[in-house]
Amino acid sequence: MQRTPPHRVLFVCGHNRLRSPTAEHLFGDRADLEVASAGLKHDAEQPLGAELVDWAQLIFLMEKAQRAKLQQRFRAQLLGRRVVCLDIPDEYDYMDPALVRLLEAKVPRYL
Repeated sequence: MQRTPPHRVLFVCGHNRLRSPTAEHLFGDRADLEVASAGLKHDAEQPLGAELVDWAQLIFLMEKAQRAKLQQRFRAQLLGRRVVCLDIPDEYDYMDPALVRLLEAKVPRYL
């Protein structure tokens, strides 16, 4: 029996300090996923680079404004990648219960 390789999922926010690391933590234990997170800002904990965009099959953005930045910087790498905006504002702490509920409600339908 052949095993299906896990889907490679990338969560992106601004600074990679609160929202995207929370999402990475929440979905990182799933056997059917390989998960990473990064930030679009130059001072992000894990800055988003072309190699990470190339790696991802599915990219989740936290805000609509991030889509334009992503497309402007990584247009070539985005070919064939699915990009989903979760529309989650930057008003939550890491692992905030309200953020966890939002992520658990919004993310699974795309996986």
